[in-house]
Amino acid sequence: MNDAGAPPNQADGAGQTGGAPAAARPYRVLARKYRPSSFDDLIGQEAMVRTVSNAFETGRIPQAWILTGVRGVGKTTTARILARALNYELPDGSVKGPSIQMPTLGLHCQAIMESRHMDVLEMDAASHTGVDDVRQINDSVRYAPASARYKVYIIDEVHMLSTAAFNAFLKTLEEPPEHAKFVFATTEIRKVPVTVLSRCQRFDLRRVEADVLMKHLGNIAAKEGVEVEPEALGIIARAAEGSVRDSLSLFDQAIAHAAGTVRAEEVRQMLGLADRTRVIDLFDSLARGDIAAAFTEFRAQYDVGADPVVVLSDLAEFVNFVTRVKIVPATADNVAFGETERVRAREFATKLSMRVLSRMWQMLLKGIAEVQTATRPAAAAEMVLVRIAYVADLPTPDEAIRMLDQNGGAASPAVSGGATASRAAPSAPVSSIASSPVRGSAAAPRGSAEPSLRPQAAAPQTQSAPALRITSFMQLLALAGEKRDLMTKGALEADVRLVRIEDGRLEIALEPQASRGLVTDLSRKLEQWTGRRWTVIVSNEAGQPTIRSQNLAEKSQRERAAEADPRVKEVLARFPGAKVVEVRRLAAEPAETDIVGEDPIESGDGDD
Repeated sequence: MNDAGAPPNQADGAGQTGGAPAAARPYRVLARKYRPSSFDDLIGQEAMVRTVSNAFETGRIPQAWILTGVRGVGKTTTARILARALNYELPDGSVKGPSIQMPTLGLHCQAIMESRHMDVLEMDAASHTGVDDVRQINDSVRYAPASARYKVYIIDEVHMLSTAAFNAFLKTLEEPPEHAKFVFATTEIRKVPVTVLSRCQRFDLRRVEADVLMKHLGNIAAKEGVEVEPEALGIIARAAEGSVRDSLSLFDQAIAHAAGTVRAEEVRQMLGLADRTRVIDLFDSLARGDIAAAFTEFRAQYDVGADPVVVLSDLAEFVNFVTRVKIVPATADNVAFGETERVRAREFATKLSMRVLSRMWQMLLKGIAEVQTATRPAAAAEMVLVRIAYVADLPTPDEAIRMLDQNGGAASPAVSGGATASRAAPSAPVSSIASSPVRGSAAAPRGSAEPSLRPQAAAPQTQSAPALRITSFMQLLALAGEKRDLMTKGALEADVRLVRIEDGRLEIALEPQASRGLVTDLSRKLEQWTGRRWTVIVSNEAGQPTIRSQNLAEKSQRERAAEADPRVKEVLARFPGAKVVEVRRLAAEPAETDIVGEDPIESGDGDD
């Protein structure tokens, strides 16, 4: 956690204002030079500061704190500020106890902030993990502080302690002397035993927002006399991912890299990032389905040194930004993003649907993993771009169904490729499905198209759509599939035995593993789907076998018939250990032909 307004004499330490000339002094990195020295200097942790302030004002100070958060948010710095506040004392004796207000340096402040006070002991648990290190603390905690008000033990990366060390700590941590306080810091809070957590007051230090980091970096740039473009600050703030220390380290590097004005283009080159404007142009080409333009733009970025993984990651980041702008338009007002990004994100958010953005995100997420493991990352990235651009102008499933409806069941020209063939398969009308028995319908191959469940369109369209009629169990299954309710469809296939069905009434028997709320959910969903109230009754009759058991029985029958064929027997005899795992009916085969008639046998391969 770093300080936007720390006075130079506090930030730079003793001797900064006098002595050797500036050129002779060793350079101090920004992360150390602008380290906070009081609670007023902390940025982005208002909730924690308010809690500690109230505790100090009311005297409700716990014996131990544990600070957790990602790297660079200020856990160790906050621990030192806590130690300073606990021991804050002015030379005139005007401060009688712990104080959150520390406008000037006290008697112990400088030594505490420089980690050299004898009553404030800092221990790195990563290099002191054993029980002997904790025993030394347990032995020394009994003695009163030498000069300060409290003995403060700061243990960094406390999760690195061994189990024995944690156990040795428990009694001291639960009942420490009145003059002892403990402050723990960790990035892995889950690795700290619950017995330790229950004895501490926990604070989760949050990531600092990008706009707050930009303002912080801008203040430091003004103090350092460095000219910097606002867009460059935004790039650094986003790259830091909420870590103040990382942002200052990157800013330090950017100042050295620029050797003058820090410009956005130079920061991108330093971080190996692609030009955001060019990334947006690539996104535009993909959204339009222009594969040639996308290839050209990607190759141009690759030729100037952009990493394919970084390009795809930047694309994914922009997709996420457009999605957030679409959901919350005020997101586009975030100054951490450049003006071009914000303007064009608004345009894309109005043009692209949520389905398209979600599909693009999923393909990029999978594509990034592929590129990272590919032997030729550039070629793999190009194939990811091909997939994204190819599906850009394809309709979503509901749009394809709507197109088929509008064309009376014929495929629309907009639905191209293999999707057209599957969507344009002729579907049986409701009336013909209703006349077929359930068992016979269940015996149809799984690959056959499910019947359409749209209301009969013979009558002209009225102001209110007619209620959907369901008169067979297969229609009910098809309706669940058409509504994309896979859980209900799976329950109907595996857990329900049909007793009888008529429009508005369903009588069933349930399998032992069926959900208790299945009947209630089924009644409610049928009413929503069909527009009329349904009565669902659990019967004492056995009912017909479940659809799944019927399908399994039919599959077993087909396999037995295939195995009985002389030709299959001969094949199985020549390959010991082989067995028939699946039998399919060829599309061109007449329906009445036996499965193992004159057609080739579709069988799985066995292993010796």
